[in-house]
Amino acid sequence: MNIKDLVNSGVKILSSNNIKNPYLDAEIMLSSIIKKERDYIILNETDEINYSIVKKFFKLVNRRKTGEPISYIIHKKNFWNESFYVNNDVLIPRPDTEHIVEEVLKLIKINSRKSLLDIGTGSGCILLSILKERKLLRGYGIDISKKSINVCKINTKRLKITNRVKFYVSNIDKFFLGKYDIVVSNPPYIDTSKIKYLEKDVYKFEPRLALDGGVDGFSEIIKVVSKTKDLLKKNGLFILEIGFKQKKKVVEILKKKGFYIKKITKDYAGIDRCIISYKI
Repeated sequence: MNIKDLVNSGVKILSSNNIKNPYLDAEIMLSSIIKKERDYIILNETDEINYSIVKKFFKLVNRRKTGEPISYIIHKKNFWNESFYVNNDVLIPRPDTEHIVEEVLKLIKINSRKSLLDIGTGSGCILLSILKERKLLRGYGIDISKKSINVCKINTKRLKITNRVKFYVSNIDKFFLGKYDIVVSNPPYIDTSKIKYLEKDVYKFEPRLALDGGVDGFSEIIKVVSKTKDLLKKNGLFILEIGFKQKKKVVEILKKKGFYIKKITKDYAGIDRCIISYKI
């Protein structure tokens, strides 16, 4: 069987199971197995493929046809300027979350020696992307999930910044260590009752712990804001990701806790996504 025939066989299975972008997914999975870029598959479609690769390919296709996200299958997701290891213990990094990284880099000088705390760090994509760009920052990440922290440590080693970052397994309510110049967070903010209405590959496969924001979607946000007030230094920078139609209430919460709202940025769909504030 050659590359073209193998890809087409995978596409047929994925299409019959209503998977979006079947050609793209089939090519990504095959390129992951043979450790080549997608261009190689396109340019060498008449090359013969050995049986062991065929077997591995159909194993991945059978996972994808159930709706399992491609990032979990190939253990890879690009975010900002890096490629991150991911598995189903962590939320898959979203392009919209890159706005947090962008805003920090705008506001923090390249030679800054400040400390940065990431609350609910997940795969570490936000924290590690910032540290990679700002070589003198020191980073700290906390997450309630030990498995999530294990993923962070893998990414830290891959990006070669282990000497500037520490991770802690902790509930935010029980974290009391240190004072920080910058705090960032992408907390769970989906209303519990609405999780089942998310796309199948999200609600069936991504960790509920990283999605569920409580009965109204604000439970975790409130905890993060309250704790950040204690952990952040005076005049410290706080950047928080929020969900759809949460801006007004979160702004009120921040102001009551003594934060000055600098600005609110929109995501690629034009939805209010990040609130940039300072502790007064």
